[in-house]
Amino acid sequence: MRTGRPRGFCTDTALDRAMNVFWRKGYEGASLADLTEAMAINPPSLYAAFGSKEGLFRAVLERYDARRRDFMEKVITAPDAQTVAKYFLEGVAEFAADTSGLNPPGCLLVQSGMACANQEIPGEIAKHRAEKETALRQRFEQARKEGDLPRNANPETLARYLVAMANGICVQATAGAKLEELQDIARMALASWPVGKAPPVKKPVRRREKVD
Repeated sequence: MRTGRPRGFCTDTALDRAMNVFWRKGYEGASLADLTEAMAINPPSLYAAFGSKEGLFRAVLERYDARRRDFMEKVITAPDAQTVAKYFLEGVAEFAADTSGLNPPGCLLVQSGMACANQEIPGEIAKHRAEKETALRQRFEQARKEGDLPRNANPETLARYLVAMANGICVQATAGAKLEELQDIARMALASWPVGKAPPVKKPVRRREKVD
């Protein structure tokens, strides 16, 4: 039985290079020539591996999420809702300001879909953004049940608020804001965070010793 010709490039490396192009130029602005040159492959190899430019972009989004999986795990497993919000916004500020030279400042999800004629792309980006918002909402629902958030707190609104602030931080980073300035925005956003009354800690009941 004949097998397909083995792929002559590292998929992860190719995706990271394509990510940089989409990040800098947006989905619409990134031409096939830009992408294949950055990935060091020819168009037939791109089509064979990813099917289309849209297929490549979807793979890039998956790669982007994978690179931030540990960060989101740290956020969601924080001990209380306020720390969840703190880790999320401060982490976004750090990531947006310093991408270790691999990518431009800001966020791929914010920058790549601007002014996009392909209607599928904004929807795909929104889906990836919604996954993070859903994870935050579920964590805040848990926090409200535990008394860590007030009973009248709205987990959905809180999650949406954090995502909106994160998007704003990324836009500011793209415009040249420094890490310290982005952290100031994060701290201001957290200044009015609702805090619930944690249930009182029950002290163990000491049994009286019998006196003979």
